[in-house]
Amino acid sequence: MVTRESVDALLTPRSFALIGASDKSTFSTLLHGNLVAAGHGESTFLVNPRRAEVHGRTTYPTCAAVGRPIDLVHVMVPAAAAPDALRDAAAAGAKAAIVLSSGWSETGPEGLARQEALVALAGELGIAVLGPNVLGLVNVGAGIPAMALSDPPTEPGPVALISQSGASCGAMKEFAAMAGVGLSHVLTVGNEAMVSVGHLVDALVDDDAVRAVAIFMESIKQPAIFADAARRAAAAGKAVVVLKAGRSELAARSAASHTGALVGDDRVVDAMLADLGVIRVDTIEEMLVTAGIAAHTGPLVRPGIGVVSISGGACDIVADLAEAVGAELPELSTATTAALRERMPDFGHAHNPLDITGAAIIDPSLWTASVTAVGTDPSVGAVLAVNSLPWREDGRPFYGQRFVDAIGTGAAGAAVPVLYVTQTSQPVGPQVREILRRGGIGHVVPGLRLAVDGVGRIARWSERRRRPRPRPTTLALPEVAALTPGEPLSEAAARDLLLAAGVPAVPSWHVHSADEAAKAAADSGSPLAMKIVSADIGHKSDIGGVRLGVEPAHAATTYDDLVATCAAARPDARLDGVLISPMRTPATELLVGVTRDPEWGLLLAVGLGGVLVEVLDDVALAPLPVDEAAVLRMLQGLRGSALLDGVRGRPAADRAAVASAVAGIGRLAEALEAVHGAAFDGIEVNPLRVEGSAVEALDALVTWAGAEPDGH
Repeated sequence: MVTRESVDALLTPRSFALIGASDKSTFSTLLHGNLVAAGHGESTFLVNPRRAEVHGRTTYPTCAAVGRPIDLVHVMVPAAAAPDALRDAAAAGAKAAIVLSSGWSETGPEGLARQEALVALAGELGIAVLGPNVLGLVNVGAGIPAMALSDPPTEPGPVALISQSGASCGAMKEFAAMAGVGLSHVLTVGNEAMVSVGHLVDALVDDDAVRAVAIFMESIKQPAIFADAARRAAAAGKAVVVLKAGRSELAARSAASHTGALVGDDRVVDAMLADLGVIRVDTIEEMLVTAGIAAHTGPLVRPGIGVVSISGGACDIVADLAEAVGAELPELSTATTAALRERMPDFGHAHNPLDITGAAIIDPSLWTASVTAVGTDPSVGAVLAVNSLPWREDGRPFYGQRFVDAIGTGAAGAAVPVLYVTQTSQPVGPQVREILRRGGIGHVVPGLRLAVDGVGRIARWSERRRRPRPRPTTLALPEVAALTPGEPLSEAAARDLLLAAGVPAVPSWHVHSADEAAKAAADSGSPLAMKIVSADIGHKSDIGGVRLGVEPAHAATTYDDLVATCAAARPDARLDGVLISPMRTPATELLVGVTRDPEWGLLLAVGLGGVLVEVLDDVALAPLPVDEAAVLRMLQGLRGSALLDGVRGRPAADRAAVASAVAGIGRLAEALEAVHGAAFDGIEVNPLRVEGSAVEALDALVTWAGAEPDGH
């Protein structure tokens, strides 16, 4: 079991042992060199029973032979020898181990078995294992470079970097240094056999030196632990920015359900990360720059971005970039505009983005006045001050220092965070950092796109943090309690569940004879849809079990024909009469489904297209519970959302009514899970017909875990 005490021992050790230290090992050489350079030479011990001397120092045959407690061990022996290394470490009092060796789960079933045995042993010994197949970690603020990677950062910053990939981690830390993103930690996790990303995030949330976390991950291990940690981070106002690789689709869950086919790995990850308050990005650059911005700004009080620039061209570019990503550049207030006009030259225009023109070269105080004014506007949550910086590290004084100073003074007078932004991506070296420090600039972003995208993401993250989380609302439905898990439900039975949960459905008559069919048809007074009712038949239309546009006078003969046709096609199926409904004219159709993800639980999917939903591939996804407000956001997020506003003379959909029906389907799924647990697998309404304020379920299917329904 991983405890906070063991994670703390991993992150803040005072003594180290390198088990398997060797002059032939690059990892050993790098790790030992890093620790010695950081002043840990006297507390770093080399363990190798076969060599009397390694790295020019005397070795020990075992950790126990060191004769003093060891906090952290680095295991660099082959996988087969790792268990004995852990036992030796425990004998020396170690509470944490970093296993650098490979040959574990990444190699296949045998390696997985070795890994699981190692974790079990570590649990017995009370040792937290990071890795295996890992390079180690750096706690920059504590001066602990316990990592087999060259040039570990030495100047602490506010962003903790976690990477599943050791090799990629090297590139990440180097870009962070180039982009001016200071790192508090650099943590590689490898296979995450025991200590996972979630454990580390949970510890970092409580570290005052950490103000944002950047994570590269190929998969989310121990998702429940990660979810709890991510929610804690969001509540603390510390952004977690994730670059999740591996955008692959899961195979369809079941031939019976469109929902399963539409819910793939990446869609689930997107939905879950958004629900957890995590910012997802696509590149290393976006990950680190966004985390760096978030560490500087924290949550924004409002989404509006104010822009002050000496370049009109930069203003135009920012406006285009903001529109492309949905970032908000609000109009400035009357008071702000008036204050700016008093200072602006006659040829300037006081609006957002604000071009203060070349007049600021003559009068740098224009920078100060403009940044302060825009930074105190009631619609602005952050300010981008766009100006140049030197890219050469030549030691020469920067001609623009007075402009930097003026921007810094303006930032000090602003009510919201101010970011210094260069027009292009360029290195932020020691000389530039000193220029910014002198000017009182808290943070720089290299490049307009990275700045606009990053602040836009943080604005959306800030807004999500303010939303109340939907609360579980379990319905007490007798119909739900009466179900037998695994027993297929007919469409009629599924429809009854929907109605009991308050979800509207097309009026229907469940009839069991030709005479009953004739009477129901007479009551309807319109052409009919007639469908065979059977819990054993899903794809009713495939065997002639659906008739559309039936005239009321032909209802009785159609009933007999339907039953005879289906009995001949599926003699094994239990037939339970026919469901009769009035025909509906074409309208907007949605698929609404709830399916169970093996790791994250019940997920609600809403897609446009009804039976064509897989072709259109326009789906929004969210974990349960959801409320009407959450459903409205899902609908707005569909690419074809405008179809709900009415096209070609069709009435606009009553979105509130749609949201009520969809949320009702979600609550029904919660009720089914509350009674039947994991035996309940999913529910699907396809289509949910929408025409103005008329919202009706036309078909429904309930599935159970392990069952293989025929579909529909």
